[in-house]
Amino acid sequence: MITTFAGALNTGLRRALEGDPKVLLMGEDIGKLGGVFRVTDGLQKDFGNNRVIDTPLAESGIVGTAFGMALRGYRPVCEIQFDGFVYPAFDQIVSHVAKIHYRTQGKVVAPMTIRIPFGGGIGSVEHHSESPEAYFAHTAGLRVVSPSTPADAYVMIRAAIALDDPVIFFEPKRRYWDRADLDFAALDAEPELPLERARVCVSGADATIVTYGGTVATALSAAKIAAEEGHGLEVIDLRSLSPIDFDTIEASVRKTGRLIIAHEAPVFAGLGAEIAARITERCFYHLEAPVLRVGGFDIPYPPAKLEKHHLPDPDRILAAVDRTLAA
Repeated sequence: MITTFAGALNTGLRRALEGDPKVLLMGEDIGKLGGVFRVTDGLQKDFGNNRVIDTPLAESGIVGTAFGMALRGYRPVCEIQFDGFVYPAFDQIVSHVAKIHYRTQGKVVAPMTIRIPFGGGIGSVEHHSESPEAYFAHTAGLRVVSPSTPADAYVMIRAAIALDDPVIFFEPKRRYWDRADLDFAALDAEPELPLERARVCVSGADATIVTYGGTVATALSAAKIAAEEGHGLEVIDLRSLSPIDFDTIEASVRKTGRLIIAHEAPVFAGLGAEIAARITERCFYHLEAPVLRVGGFDIPYPPAKLEKHHLPDPDRILAAVDRTLAA
């Protein structure tokens, strides 16, 4: 079945609603409208407005209400309409949602999923193209994940909802219209990878590129160009940003001896910094060159007409490849 990334998410949410009466969806305009990206299109019509709930424009209220429902045994799935709108709910997430399991010595869980469209590439206005993943990955008690393909969108949203842990689910909004031919029954029978595992998308021996979300397709384009020039790049899609599958990265770097990390968020204190530090510790005697990072610049997200200069593209990734191969 040919489906888009958004359509795969829709099907995953539908399966979760069908499979567990305690699953419910909450968010601004997710009901009758179907969400600004139409990810929840048709779900309120089929499941009713008690399970697909149009909320007020109040992110703190959405997450706070969902947290209370999670404590009562429900499995709420919140939609934050855009990445830049999550900050009013930040206190609820980091002070309460993330800490309740630890605070109660494991007696209380908060099985809730917070969906956040994130990243740039769609020409949006201010507050609509943020990359806030490092804030949440830094917070103990949260799982943070980001699919990059329609297949993973379907598998990972179902896995996230089924977990008893709170999950921050980052959806790369510029990939919502990517298409793939999916066999949902086969994915249900045997998902390719657990939620916390990274995927080696392309194998290579010359350098490792680690990335996630919307930048995976960019890295794959860079790897294709590099292959035409005789260089083999191994591209790893993290999928899980907390916890990070360092074992898969380490195995790759021990083979290639070189590592480049690419993400849309600013390089300073981004996830790339943590990955660089950990892999330097674990692979010091295998590295043939310093670990390099390619990312957004240390500025507020620029106006739409300038975002192509801000976001990593194949040329910037390939420039880092040239640097590491020349070292």
